[in-house]
Amino acid sequence: MNTKTKTFDLPFVIFSIIISIFGAIIGMQLITSLGITPNTSIIGALVAMLIARIPMQMFYKYRSVENQNLIQTSISAATFGAANSLLIPIGLPFVMGMPELITPMLIGAGLALFIDVFILYKVFDSKLFGANEAWPPGIATAEALKAGDQGGSKAKFLGIGIGVGLIGSYFGIAMSAFGVAFIGNIWALLMFGIGLLLRGYSIPMFGVDINEFYIPHGMMIGAGSVALLQFVITLWQAKKQKNAQRKEEGDYSYTRSDNDVKKGFGIGFLLYVVAALILAVIGGIIGDMSVTQTIMFVLFAAFAALASEIIVGIAAMHSGWFPAFAVTLISLLIGMMLGFPPIALALLTGFTAATGPAFADLGYDFKSGAILRSHEKKAIEIFGRRQQLKSSLIGFGVAIVMVALFHDSFFAQDLVPPVDLVYATTIESGLGGNVGMLLLLWAIPGALIQLIGGPRRQMGILFATGLLIINPIAGWAVLAGITIRFIVLKVKGPEAESTMYTMAAGFIAGDAIYSFFTSLWKVK
Repeated sequence: MNTKTKTFDLPFVIFSIIISIFGAIIGMQLITSLGITPNTSIIGALVAMLIARIPMQMFYKYRSVENQNLIQTSISAATFGAANSLLIPIGLPFVMGMPELITPMLIGAGLALFIDVFILYKVFDSKLFGANEAWPPGIATAEALKAGDQGGSKAKFLGIGIGVGLIGSYFGIAMSAFGVAFIGNIWALLMFGIGLLLRGYSIPMFGVDINEFYIPHGMMIGAGSVALLQFVITLWQAKKQKNAQRKEEGDYSYTRSDNDVKKGFGIGFLLYVVAALILAVIGGIIGDMSVTQTIMFVLFAAFAALASEIIVGIAAMHSGWFPAFAVTLISLLIGMMLGFPPIALALLTGFTAATGPAFADLGYDFKSGAILRSHEKKAIEIFGRRQQLKSSLIGFGVAIVMVALFHDSFFAQDLVPPVDLVYATTIESGLGGNVGMLLLLWAIPGALIQLIGGPRRQMGILFATGLLIINPIAGWAVLAGITIRFIVLKVKGPEAESTMYTMAAGFIAGDAIYSFFTSLWKVK
Protein backbone atom coordinates (compact mmCIF):
# COMPACT_ATOMS: atom_id res chain seq x y z
CA MET A 1 0.00 0.00 0.00
CA ASN A 2 1.18 3.48 -0.88
CA THR A 3 0.07 6.30 1.42
CA LYS A 4 0.18 8.72 -1.54
CA THR A 5 -2.19 6.70 -3.69
CA LYS A 6 -5.54 8.41 -4.19
CA THR A 7 -8.24 5.83 -3.56
CA PHE A 8 -11.35 7.92 -2.96
CA ASP A 9 -11.82 9.38 -6.43
CA LEU A 10 -15.35 10.08 -7.67
CA PRO A 11 -16.02 6.67 -9.33
CA PHE A 12 -14.85 4.83 -6.19
CA VAL A 13 -17.03 6.97 -3.91
CA ILE A 14 -20.05 6.51 -6.20
CA PHE A 15 -19.57 2.73 -6.25
CA SER A 16 -19.18 2.72 -2.44
CA ILE A 17 -22.44 4.68 -2.12
CA ILE A 18 -24.29 2.34 -4.48
CA ILE A 19 -23.20 -0.79 -2.64
CA SER A 20 -23.95 0.91 0.69
CA ILE A 21 -27.51 1.64 -0.48
CA PHE A 22 -27.84 -2.05 -1.29
CA GLY A 23 -26.58 -2.96 2.19
CA ALA A 24 -28.88 -0.48 3.96
CA ILE A 25 -31.94 -1.82 2.12
CA ILE A 26 -31.02 -5.39 3.01
CA GLY A 27 -30.44 -4.45 6.65
CA MET A 28 -33.75 -2.60 7.03
CA GLN A 29 -35.74 -5.29 5.23
CA LEU A 30 -34.35 -8.19 7.23
CA ILE A 31 -34.35 -6.53 10.68
CA THR A 32 -38.06 -5.69 10.29
CA SER A 33 -39.12 -8.96 8.65
CA LEU A 34 -37.00 -11.51 10.48
CA GLY A 35 -35.38 -9.62 13.35
CA ILE A 36 -31.84 -10.40 12.15
CA THR A 37 -29.04 -8.54 10.41
CA PRO A 38 -26.90 -10.61 8.03
CA ASN A 39 -23.14 -10.39 7.83
CA THR A 40 -22.76 -8.59 4.49
CA SER A 41 -18.97 -8.27 4.77
CA ILE A 42 -18.45 -11.54 2.90
CA ILE A 43 -21.06 -10.53 0.31
CA GLY A 44 -19.33 -7.18 -0.20
CA ALA A 45 -15.96 -8.90 -0.56
CA LEU A 46 -17.34 -11.32 -3.17
CA VAL A 47 -18.97 -8.47 -5.12
CA ALA A 48 -15.68 -6.53 -5.13
CA MET A 49 -13.82 -9.64 -6.32
CA LEU A 50 -16.31 -10.14 -9.15
CA ILE A 51 -16.12 -6.47 -10.16
CA ALA A 52 -12.33 -6.77 -10.28
CA ARG A 53 -12.65 -9.49 -12.96
CA ILE A 54 -14.48 -7.20 -15.40
CA PRO A 55 -11.99 -6.49 -18.23
CA MET A 56 -12.40 -2.71 -18.21
CA GLN A 57 -9.83 -0.19 -16.99
CA MET A 58 -12.25 1.55 -14.61
CA PHE A 59 -12.54 -1.69 -12.62
CA TYR A 60 -8.82 -2.51 -12.44
CA LYS A 61 -8.38 -0.75 -9.10
CA TYR A 62 -10.72 -3.30 -7.48
CA ARG A 63 -8.11 -6.00 -8.06
CA SER A 64 -6.36 -4.64 -4.99
CA VAL A 65 -7.40 -6.59 -1.88
CA GLU A 66 -7.12 -3.36 0.11
CA ASN A 67 -9.69 -1.67 -2.14
CA GLN A 68 -11.89 -4.76 -1.95
CA ASN A 69 -11.65 -4.49 1.82
CA LEU A 70 -12.77 -0.86 1.64
CA ILE A 71 -15.83 -1.87 -0.35
CA GLN A 72 -16.82 -4.57 2.14
CA THR A 73 -16.28 -2.06 4.95
CA SER A 74 -18.81 0.31 3.35
CA ILE A 75 -21.55 -2.25 2.79
CA SER A 76 -21.07 -3.77 6.23
CA ALA A 77 -21.30 -0.34 7.90
CA ALA A 78 -24.45 0.52 5.95
CA THR A 79 -26.14 -2.77 6.83
CA PHE A 80 -25.51 -2.73 10.57
CA GLY A 81 -25.84 1.04 10.79
CA ALA A 82 -29.26 1.18 9.14
CA ALA A 83 -30.71 -1.88 10.86
CA ASN A 84 -29.23 -2.06 14.36
CA SER A 85 -28.05 1.45 15.13
CA LEU A 86 -30.87 3.49 13.57
CA LEU A 87 -34.06 1.58 12.71
CA ILE A 88 -34.25 -0.21 16.08
CA PRO A 89 -33.98 3.07 18.06
CA ILE A 90 -36.59 4.94 16.01
CA GLY A 91 -38.90 1.92 15.89
CA LEU A 92 -39.41 2.06 19.66
CA PRO A 93 -41.24 5.42 19.84
CA PHE A 94 -43.40 4.31 16.89
CA VAL A 95 -44.42 1.12 18.69
CA MET A 96 -45.16 3.10 21.84
CA GLY A 97 -47.45 5.49 19.96
CA MET A 98 -45.07 8.45 20.18
CA PRO A 99 -44.40 9.32 16.50
CA GLU A 100 -43.32 12.83 17.51
CA LEU A 101 -40.18 11.26 19.04
CA ILE A 102 -39.05 9.52 15.83
CA THR A 103 -37.09 12.48 14.43
CA PRO A 104 -35.45 13.39 17.79
CA MET A 105 -34.56 9.71 18.26
CA LEU A 106 -33.05 9.51 14.76
CA ILE A 107 -30.89 12.56 15.53
CA GLY A 108 -29.83 11.13 18.90
CA ALA A 109 -29.13 7.67 17.45
CA GLY A 110 -27.15 9.20 14.57
CA LEU A 111 -24.99 11.18 17.00
CA ALA A 112 -24.45 8.06 19.15
CA LEU A 113 -23.52 6.05 16.05
CA PHE A 114 -20.78 8.45 14.96
CA ILE A 115 -19.42 8.76 18.52
CA ASP A 116 -19.36 4.95 18.68
CA VAL A 117 -17.26 4.82 15.51
CA PHE A 118 -14.95 7.61 16.70
CA ILE A 119 -14.17 5.75 19.92
CA LEU A 120 -13.41 2.47 18.16
CA TYR A 121 -11.05 4.23 15.75
CA LYS A 122 -9.20 5.71 18.72
CA VAL A 123 -8.94 2.49 20.76
CA PHE A 124 -8.63 -0.27 18.14
CA ASP A 125 -5.32 -2.14 18.38
CA SER A 126 -4.73 -1.12 21.98
CA LYS A 127 -4.29 -3.52 24.90
CA LEU A 128 -8.05 -3.46 25.44
CA PHE A 129 -9.16 -4.06 21.85
CA GLY A 130 -6.08 -5.49 20.15
CA ALA A 131 -5.78 -6.27 16.46
CA ASN A 132 -4.08 -9.48 17.65
CA GLU A 133 -7.35 -10.65 19.24
CA ALA A 134 -9.76 -12.98 17.44
CA TRP A 135 -12.53 -10.76 15.93
CA PRO A 136 -13.61 -13.97 14.09
CA PRO A 137 -15.77 -12.51 11.26
CA GLY A 138 -12.88 -10.17 10.47
CA ILE A 139 -10.56 -13.14 10.02
CA ALA A 140 -13.17 -14.82 7.81
CA THR A 141 -13.43 -11.81 5.50
CA ALA A 142 -9.66 -11.33 5.30
CA GLU A 143 -9.06 -15.01 4.52
CA ALA A 144 -11.70 -14.86 1.78
CA LEU A 145 -10.02 -11.82 0.22
CA LYS A 146 -6.56 -13.39 0.47
CA ALA A 147 -7.77 -16.64 -1.06
CA GLY A 148 -9.34 -14.77 -3.97
CA ASP A 149 -6.09 -12.89 -4.51
CA GLN A 150 -3.57 -15.69 -3.99
CA GLY A 151 -5.43 -18.76 -5.23
CA GLY A 152 -3.59 -22.07 -4.73
CA SER A 153 -4.03 -24.18 -1.60
CA LYS A 154 -5.49 -21.27 0.37
CA ALA A 155 -8.30 -20.89 -2.17
CA LYS A 156 -8.82 -24.67 -2.15
CA PHE A 157 -9.20 -24.87 1.63
CA LEU A 158 -11.43 -21.79 1.65
CA GLY A 159 -13.61 -23.34 -1.04
CA ILE A 160 -13.86 -26.61 0.90
CA GLY A 161 -14.76 -24.64 4.02
CA ILE A 162 -17.46 -22.66 2.21
CA GLY A 163 -18.92 -25.88 0.80
CA VAL A 164 -18.97 -27.54 4.23
CA GLY A 165 -20.40 -24.35 5.71
CA LEU A 166 -23.24 -24.28 3.18
CA ILE A 167 -24.05 -27.98 3.69
CA GLY A 168 -23.87 -27.74 7.49
CA SER A 169 -26.06 -24.63 7.52
CA TYR A 170 -28.61 -26.40 5.30
CA PHE A 171 -28.89 -29.16 7.90
CA GLY A 172 -29.30 -26.65 10.73
CA ILE A 173 -25.77 -26.77 12.15
CA ALA A 174 -24.49 -23.43 13.51
CA MET A 175 -21.44 -23.32 11.23
CA SER A 176 -20.44 -19.79 12.26
CA ALA A 177 -20.21 -20.95 15.88
CA PHE A 178 -18.26 -24.04 14.76
CA GLY A 179 -15.82 -21.89 12.77
CA VAL A 180 -15.41 -19.34 15.56
CA ALA A 181 -14.23 -22.16 17.85
CA PHE A 182 -11.18 -22.59 15.57
CA ILE A 183 -10.22 -18.93 15.99
CA GLY A 184 -11.26 -17.37 19.32
CA ASN A 185 -9.96 -17.58 22.88
CA ILE A 186 -10.61 -21.15 24.07
CA TRP A 187 -11.53 -20.24 27.66
CA ALA A 188 -13.88 -17.47 26.57
CA LEU A 189 -15.52 -19.72 23.97
CA LEU A 190 -15.81 -22.62 26.41
CA MET A 191 -17.81 -20.42 28.81
CA PHE A 192 -19.82 -19.11 25.85
CA GLY A 193 -20.72 -22.65 24.78
CA ILE A 194 -21.66 -23.69 28.32
CA GLY A 195 -23.86 -20.61 28.63
CA LEU A 196 -25.63 -21.43 25.35
CA LEU A 197 -26.32 -24.99 26.51
CA LEU A 198 -27.55 -23.93 29.95
CA ARG A 199 -29.98 -21.44 28.41
CA GLY A 200 -31.15 -23.95 25.82
CA TYR A 201 -31.73 -26.86 28.22
CA SER A 202 -32.58 -25.16 31.53
CA ILE A 203 -36.27 -26.04 31.27
CA PRO A 204 -35.99 -29.74 30.24
CA MET A 205 -33.06 -30.38 32.62
CA PHE A 206 -33.98 -28.29 35.66
CA GLY A 207 -37.60 -27.33 35.06
CA VAL A 208 -36.63 -23.65 35.32
CA ASP A 209 -36.68 -20.87 32.73
CA ILE A 210 -33.61 -18.91 33.80
CA ASN A 211 -34.85 -15.89 31.86
CA GLU A 212 -37.89 -15.54 34.16
CA PHE A 213 -35.58 -15.11 37.13
CA TYR A 214 -33.40 -12.57 35.29
CA ILE A 215 -30.36 -14.83 35.76
CA PRO A 216 -28.72 -13.95 32.39
CA HIS A 217 -29.32 -10.23 32.95
CA GLY A 218 -27.96 -10.30 36.48
CA MET A 219 -24.92 -12.28 35.35
CA MET A 220 -24.20 -9.72 32.62
CA ILE A 221 -24.59 -6.81 35.05
CA GLY A 222 -22.08 -8.42 37.45
CA ALA A 223 -19.64 -9.49 34.75
CA GLY A 224 -19.98 -6.17 32.93
CA SER A 225 -19.33 -4.18 36.11
CA VAL A 226 -16.15 -6.15 36.83
CA ALA A 227 -15.09 -5.87 33.16
CA LEU A 228 -15.41 -2.09 33.32
CA LEU A 229 -13.39 -2.07 36.54
CA GLN A 230 -10.75 -4.26 34.89
CA PHE A 231 -10.59 -1.75 32.03
CA VAL A 232 -9.84 1.05 34.46
CA ILE A 233 -7.22 -1.01 36.30
CA THR A 234 -5.58 -1.97 33.01
CA LEU A 235 -5.37 1.66 31.95
CA TRP A 236 -3.76 2.77 35.19
CA GLN A 237 -1.49 -0.19 35.87
CA ALA A 238 2.17 0.34 36.65
CA LYS A 239 4.86 0.40 33.98
CA LYS A 240 6.36 -2.84 35.30
CA GLN A 241 3.09 -4.65 34.79
CA LYS A 242 2.80 -3.27 31.25
CA ASN A 243 6.22 -4.59 30.32
CA ALA A 244 5.40 -7.99 31.82
CA GLN A 245 2.20 -8.17 29.79
CA ARG A 246 4.00 -7.24 26.57
CA LYS A 247 6.45 -10.06 27.19
CA GLU A 248 3.63 -12.50 27.85
CA GLU A 249 1.95 -11.50 24.56
CA GLY A 250 5.09 -12.22 22.53
CA ASP A 251 6.25 -8.61 22.21
CA TYR A 252 3.27 -7.65 20.08
CA SER A 253 3.53 -3.97 19.19
CA TYR A 254 0.23 -2.08 19.48
CA THR A 255 -0.44 0.94 17.30
CA ARG A 256 -2.51 2.64 20.03
CA SER A 257 -1.05 3.62 23.39
CA ASP A 258 -2.70 3.73 26.81
CA ASN A 259 -2.87 7.49 26.41
CA ASP A 260 -4.80 7.07 23.14
CA VAL A 261 -7.29 4.83 24.95
CA LYS A 262 -7.76 7.30 27.80
CA LYS A 263 -8.36 10.12 25.32
CA GLY A 264 -10.66 7.99 23.20
CA PHE A 265 -12.92 6.91 26.03
CA GLY A 266 -12.63 10.24 27.85
CA ILE A 267 -13.55 12.39 24.86
CA GLY A 268 -16.12 9.78 23.83
CA PHE A 269 -17.88 9.96 27.19
CA LEU A 270 -18.02 13.76 27.04
CA LEU A 271 -19.46 13.55 23.52
CA TYR A 272 -22.06 11.07 24.75
CA VAL A 273 -23.00 13.50 27.53
CA VAL A 274 -23.49 16.29 24.96
CA ALA A 275 -25.47 13.97 22.65
CA ALA A 276 -27.67 12.77 25.54
CA LEU A 277 -28.32 16.38 26.53
CA ILE A 278 -29.29 17.27 22.96
CA LEU A 279 -31.60 14.22 22.90
CA ALA A 280 -33.19 15.29 26.19
CA VAL A 281 -33.82 18.80 24.84
CA ILE A 282 -35.21 17.89 21.41
CA GLY A 283 -37.09 14.93 22.90
CA GLY A 284 -38.91 17.31 25.22
CA ILE A 285 -38.28 15.39 28.45
CA ILE A 286 -36.56 18.23 30.31
CA GLY A 287 -39.90 19.79 31.19
CA ASP A 288 -41.25 16.43 32.39
CA MET A 289 -38.44 15.76 34.86
CA SER A 290 -36.82 17.63 37.70
CA VAL A 291 -33.33 19.11 37.30
CA THR A 292 -31.87 16.26 39.34
CA GLN A 293 -33.63 13.63 37.21
CA THR A 294 -32.52 15.34 34.01
CA ILE A 295 -28.87 15.40 35.12
CA MET A 296 -29.18 11.76 36.17
CA PHE A 297 -30.70 10.86 32.79
CA VAL A 298 -27.95 12.57 30.80
CA LEU A 299 -25.13 11.04 32.84
CA PHE A 300 -26.67 7.56 32.92
CA ALA A 301 -27.47 7.62 29.18
CA ALA A 302 -23.83 8.53 28.44
CA PHE A 303 -22.54 5.84 30.80
CA ALA A 304 -24.94 3.21 29.41
CA ALA A 305 -23.86 4.00 25.84
CA LEU A 306 -20.18 3.70 26.75
CA ALA A 307 -20.71 0.52 28.79
CA SER A 308 -22.78 -0.99 25.98
CA GLU A 309 -20.07 -0.58 23.38
CA ILE A 310 -17.39 -1.93 25.74
CA ILE A 311 -19.36 -5.05 26.71
CA VAL A 312 -20.62 -5.68 23.18
CA GLY A 313 -17.10 -5.06 21.85
CA ILE A 314 -15.55 -7.58 24.26
CA ALA A 315 -18.06 -10.27 23.32
CA ALA A 316 -17.63 -9.59 19.60
CA MET A 317 -13.84 -9.55 19.86
CA HIS A 318 -13.64 -12.98 21.49
CA SER A 319 -16.61 -14.85 20.06
CA GLY A 320 -17.92 -13.06 16.97
CA TRP A 321 -21.33 -12.75 18.71
CA PHE A 322 -22.52 -9.59 20.40
CA PRO A 323 -25.45 -9.34 22.87
CA ALA A 324 -26.53 -5.83 21.89
CA PHE A 325 -30.22 -6.49 22.55
CA ALA A 326 -29.56 -7.92 26.00
CA VAL A 327 -27.19 -5.14 27.07
CA THR A 328 -29.74 -2.54 25.95
CA LEU A 329 -32.46 -4.36 27.90
CA ILE A 330 -30.26 -4.29 31.00
CA SER A 331 -29.80 -0.53 30.61
CA LEU A 332 -33.58 -0.20 30.30
CA LEU A 333 -34.16 -2.23 33.48
CA ILE A 334 -31.69 -0.09 35.43
CA GLY A 335 -33.33 3.06 34.02
CA MET A 336 -36.68 1.80 35.27
CA MET A 337 -35.18 1.19 38.70
CA LEU A 338 -33.92 4.80 38.66
CA GLY A 339 -37.51 5.96 38.17
CA PHE A 340 -37.31 7.57 34.71
CA PRO A 341 -40.71 8.25 33.05
CA PRO A 342 -41.77 6.23 29.95
CA ILE A 343 -40.70 8.87 27.40
CA ALA A 344 -37.26 9.14 28.97
CA LEU A 345 -36.98 5.34 29.05
CA ALA A 346 -37.82 5.14 25.34
CA LEU A 347 -35.13 7.70 24.49
CA LEU A 348 -32.62 6.01 26.83
CA THR A 349 -33.25 2.61 25.23
CA GLY A 350 -32.90 3.92 21.68
CA PHE A 351 -29.76 5.86 22.54
CA THR A 352 -28.13 2.79 24.11
CA ALA A 353 -29.23 0.50 21.27
CA ALA A 354 -27.49 2.80 18.77
CA THR A 355 -24.10 1.96 20.28
CA GLY A 356 -22.38 -1.40 20.26
CA PRO A 357 -23.30 -3.02 16.91
CA ALA A 358 -21.36 -0.47 14.84
CA PHE A 359 -18.45 -0.71 17.30
CA ALA A 360 -18.34 -4.50 16.91
CA ASP A 361 -18.90 -4.53 13.15
CA LEU A 362 -16.23 -1.93 12.42
CA GLY A 363 -13.92 -3.88 14.74
CA TYR A 364 -14.35 -6.89 12.44
CA ASP A 365 -13.55 -4.70 9.42
CA PHE A 366 -10.45 -3.23 11.07
CA LYS A 367 -9.35 -6.78 11.91
CA SER A 368 -9.67 -7.74 8.23
CA GLY A 369 -7.54 -4.76 7.28
CA ALA A 370 -4.94 -5.52 9.94
CA ILE A 371 -4.52 -9.05 8.56
CA LEU A 372 -4.19 -7.82 4.99
CA ARG A 373 -1.61 -5.23 6.10
CA SER A 374 0.17 -7.50 8.59
CA HIS A 375 3.57 -7.16 6.90
CA GLU A 376 3.38 -3.40 6.50
CA LYS A 377 4.95 -0.73 8.69
CA LYS A 378 3.04 0.88 11.54
CA ALA A 379 2.46 4.07 9.55
CA ILE A 380 0.96 2.07 6.68
CA GLU A 381 -1.34 0.19 9.06
CA ILE A 382 -2.64 3.41 10.59
CA PHE A 383 -3.09 4.95 7.13
CA GLY A 384 -5.00 1.88 5.94
CA ARG A 385 -7.22 1.97 9.02
CA ARG A 386 -7.95 5.64 8.35
CA GLN A 387 -8.98 4.71 4.81
CA GLN A 388 -11.35 2.12 6.23
CA LEU A 389 -12.78 4.74 8.57
CA LYS A 390 -13.60 6.87 5.52
CA SER A 391 -15.32 3.90 3.87
CA SER A 392 -17.30 3.20 7.03
CA LEU A 393 -18.39 6.85 7.22
CA ILE A 394 -19.72 6.56 3.66
CA GLY A 395 -21.69 3.49 4.73
CA PHE A 396 -23.03 5.07 7.92
CA GLY A 397 -23.89 8.30 6.10
CA VAL A 398 -25.87 6.34 3.52
CA ALA A 399 -27.57 4.42 6.35
CA ILE A 400 -28.80 7.65 7.98
CA VAL A 401 -30.15 8.99 4.69
CA MET A 402 -31.88 5.70 3.80
CA VAL A 403 -33.50 5.33 7.22
CA ALA A 404 -34.63 8.97 7.18
CA LEU A 405 -36.17 8.53 3.72
CA PHE A 406 -37.78 5.10 4.04
CA HIS A 407 -38.67 4.44 7.69
CA ASP A 408 -42.19 5.79 7.07
CA SER A 409 -42.85 3.18 4.39
CA PHE A 410 -41.82 0.38 6.77
CA PHE A 411 -43.81 1.72 9.71
CA ALA A 412 -46.89 2.30 7.51
CA GLN A 413 -46.92 -1.49 6.94
CA ASP A 414 -46.36 -2.12 10.67
CA LEU A 415 -42.89 -3.44 9.85
CA VAL A 416 -40.76 -2.75 12.91
CA PRO A 417 -37.81 -4.62 14.44
CA PRO A 418 -39.26 -7.32 16.76
CA VAL A 419 -36.97 -6.30 19.65
CA ASP A 420 -38.83 -2.97 19.83
CA LEU A 421 -41.93 -4.86 20.89
CA VAL A 422 -39.95 -6.37 23.78
CA TYR A 423 -38.63 -2.96 24.84
CA ALA A 424 -42.08 -1.38 24.60
CA THR A 425 -43.74 -4.18 26.58
CA THR A 426 -41.08 -3.91 29.29
CA ILE A 427 -41.57 -0.14 29.60
CA GLU A 428 -45.37 -0.35 29.61
CA SER A 429 -45.60 -3.25 32.08
CA GLY A 430 -43.09 -1.79 34.52
CA LEU A 431 -40.95 -3.64 37.06
CA GLY A 432 -42.92 -6.01 39.21
CA GLY A 433 -41.99 -8.13 42.19
CA ASN A 434 -38.37 -8.36 43.29
CA VAL A 435 -36.64 -7.81 39.94
CA GLY A 436 -34.01 -5.52 41.43
CA MET A 437 -33.13 -8.10 44.10
CA LEU A 438 -32.86 -10.87 41.49
CA LEU A 439 -30.56 -8.78 39.32
CA LEU A 440 -28.35 -8.00 42.31
CA LEU A 441 -28.33 -11.62 43.47
CA TRP A 442 -27.24 -13.06 40.12
CA ALA A 443 -24.77 -10.25 39.53
CA ILE A 444 -22.59 -11.78 42.26
CA PRO A 445 -21.68 -15.07 40.47
CA GLY A 446 -21.32 -13.15 37.18
CA ALA A 447 -18.83 -10.82 38.83
CA LEU A 448 -16.92 -13.72 40.41
CA ILE A 449 -16.58 -15.61 37.10
CA GLN A 450 -15.34 -12.48 35.35
CA LEU A 451 -12.92 -11.79 38.20
CA ILE A 452 -11.53 -15.36 38.14
CA GLY A 453 -11.10 -15.36 34.34
CA GLY A 454 -9.39 -11.98 34.27
CA PRO A 455 -9.41 -9.34 31.52
CA ARG A 456 -7.67 -11.56 28.97
CA ARG A 457 -10.21 -14.39 29.02
CA GLN A 458 -13.45 -12.42 29.64
CA MET A 459 -15.11 -15.61 30.91
CA GLY A 460 -17.91 -13.82 32.78
CA ILE A 461 -18.93 -11.66 29.81
CA LEU A 462 -18.95 -14.62 27.42
CA PHE A 463 -20.79 -16.90 29.88
CA ALA A 464 -23.49 -14.25 30.31
CA THR A 465 -23.61 -13.74 26.53
CA GLY A 466 -24.34 -17.45 26.09
CA LEU A 467 -27.06 -17.33 28.75
CA LEU A 468 -28.76 -14.47 26.91
CA ILE A 469 -29.02 -16.34 23.58
CA ILE A 470 -31.46 -19.17 22.84
CA ASN A 471 -29.40 -21.35 20.50
CA PRO A 472 -28.32 -24.67 22.07
CA ILE A 473 -27.20 -26.01 18.68
CA ALA A 474 -24.61 -23.23 18.57
CA GLY A 475 -23.45 -24.36 22.03
CA TRP A 476 -22.82 -27.90 20.78
CA ALA A 477 -21.09 -26.48 17.68
CA VAL A 478 -18.75 -24.36 19.80
CA LEU A 479 -17.80 -27.27 22.07
CA ALA A 480 -17.31 -29.60 19.08
CA GLY A 481 -15.12 -27.01 17.37
CA ILE A 482 -12.99 -26.51 20.47
CA THR A 483 -12.51 -30.30 20.78
CA ILE A 484 -11.48 -30.70 17.12
CA ARG A 485 -9.17 -27.69 17.36
CA PHE A 486 -7.46 -29.18 20.42
CA ILE A 487 -7.00 -32.59 18.75
CA VAL A 488 -5.67 -31.17 15.46
CA LEU A 489 -3.14 -28.93 17.20
CA LYS A 490 -2.00 -31.84 19.36
CA VAL A 491 -1.52 -34.13 16.35
CA LYS A 492 -0.33 -31.68 13.67
CA GLY A 493 1.28 -29.01 15.85
CA PRO A 494 1.10 -25.19 15.61
CA GLU A 495 1.82 -25.23 11.86
CA ALA A 496 -1.76 -26.48 11.31
CA GLU A 497 -3.19 -23.25 12.72
CA SER A 498 -3.03 -21.33 9.43
CA THR A 499 -5.00 -24.00 7.56
CA MET A 500 -7.54 -24.14 10.40
CA TYR A 501 -8.01 -20.37 10.15
CA THR A 502 -8.69 -20.63 6.41
CA MET A 503 -11.15 -23.52 6.92
CA ALA A 504 -12.85 -21.61 9.73
CA ALA A 505 -13.18 -18.60 7.42
CA GLY A 506 -14.89 -20.89 4.92
CA PHE A 507 -17.32 -22.23 7.53
CA ILE A 508 -18.27 -18.70 8.60
CA ALA A 509 -18.50 -17.48 4.99
CA GLY A 510 -20.64 -20.46 3.99
CA ASP A 511 -22.99 -19.85 6.90
CA ALA A 512 -23.18 -16.11 6.07
CA ILE A 513 -23.93 -16.78 2.39
CA TYR A 514 -26.57 -19.39 3.23
CA SER A 515 -28.22 -17.15 5.84
CA PHE A 516 -28.15 -14.17 3.49
CA PHE A 517 -29.93 -15.84 0.59
CA THR A 518 -32.37 -17.90 2.68
CA SER A 519 -33.30 -14.72 4.58
CA LEU A 520 -34.06 -12.91 1.33
CA TRP A 521 -36.11 -15.90 0.20
CA LYS A 522 -38.14 -15.90 3.44
CA VAL A 523 -38.85 -12.20 3.06
CA LYS A 524 -40.25 -12.82 -0.42
